[in-house]
Amino acid sequence: MEQLYALVQNHAIVISAVILILAYIFIALEKIPKVTIALIGAAAVIFLGLVSQEKTTAAGLNELYFINFVDFNVVFLLVSMMIIVNITTRCGVFKWIAIELLKMTKGRPLFVLIALAFFTAILSAFLDNVTTVILIMPVTFVVAKQLDLDPIPLLIAEVFASNIGGTSTLIGDPPNIIIGSAAGFSFMDFLWELTLICLVIMIAVLAFLYVCFRKKLVTTEEKMAKIQEIDNSQTITDYALLKRSMLVLGLVILGFLTHDITHIATCVIAFIGACILLLFEKPEEMFRDVEWNTIFFFIGLFIIIGAFEAAGGIKLMADWLLKVTAGSQKIASFVILWASGILSGIIDNIPYTATMAPMIHEIELEKGREFVLPMWWCLSLGACLGGNLTIIGAAANVIVSENAAKHGHPIKFLQFMKYGCVVVFISLALSSAFIYIRHFI
Repeated sequence: MEQLYALVQNHAIVISAVILILAYIFIALEKIPKVTIALIGAAAVIFLGLVSQEKTTAAGLNELYFINFVDFNVVFLLVSMMIIVNITTRCGVFKWIAIELLKMTKGRPLFVLIALAFFTAILSAFLDNVTTVILIMPVTFVVAKQLDLDPIPLLIAEVFASNIGGTSTLIGDPPNIIIGSAAGFSFMDFLWELTLICLVIMIAVLAFLYVCFRKKLVTTEEKMAKIQEIDNSQTITDYALLKRSMLVLGLVILGFLTHDITHIATCVIAFIGACILLLFEKPEEMFRDVEWNTIFFFIGLFIIIGAFEAAGGIKLMADWLLKVTAGSQKIASFVILWASGILSGIIDNIPYTATMAPMIHEIELEKGREFVLPMWWCLSLGACLGGNLTIIGAAANVIVSENAAKHGHPIKFLQFMKYGCVVVFISLALSSAFIYIRHFI
């Protein structure tokens, strides 16, 4: 074993890089659950001694202890928000809002598409994208049937909207949670920096979709009238739950907004909110609804990337990026933006972001905070918006695709990509203009 450990230490960068690349490949192939791949990879780097199993050494705390590489800010924020959202969803409030919004459109197909898209985007800014599309899809199928419309244009608009809306806040998309923790950004930092550009992108994407789908967004006056007749009186199932869950959710969001004043970490605020709601619930039922696969996927991934970082691989990547861009802040930022946008449509944006965040942090240590500031925002915009490129670019895309197929309206890979390529190009082009104006003029 000593010889094995000596061999591993002598080739730590290569071995940790091979494990990381293999994890990426198997995650992309989707033959084995990605949580299993992440945990196997984590077990491998721990067993091989690329990260330490010992919490302390003779000199004190061990910096290479494998637990040190797990970002528990991300883990606690994810678990807490999952609990809050799952409890709040049970009362039916989000479905009630969606139906009321649709009734306000008076059944006009174009307004229905816009209403569903904006509702999805706004909800995705505060809930995770998968929860949002799961909530909105049943309403979409009902409305499409009432209006005798093909639901695919509506569903595609919702997918794009969920990824655009999720880009605008700290908690909207997992890559932002990783970036926020690594860069020390608050909830308000994301709102101030990204809300405007996400709104502009949203409007541009909806204009593009209208041009593509205008001939399919046609129905009769009689069918439009039926939308206003939808009975929404029974949608709220538990008014006591509605009051306390909305109160807690509102206070949690207020806590996020006032972080710069209170200096209470977002994960702590969310954790307190989850604990308050759990006082009125059966914890075992609520914990069943937590996406533990996602949580352990993050944990395994952090350990794999931690091994690569401990070996010096992340610093090597940072030095390479600075070398190929000749140390240019502007070029490096746009390389990160466009590379992130394209790669995140092909591979899972979570491991991609989890790998890139330490690299940018490494550049920050060398070049300073001001130098990397636009790079952080480029990573966020690219990783989140790039999910619109393909049907496998984000978890929400896959969920919508699977449900559409079950309802007899399959969304084909190339059919989605035809629209996704244009949407991502529009998104990245507008993001480039925004970053240039915001940070380089």
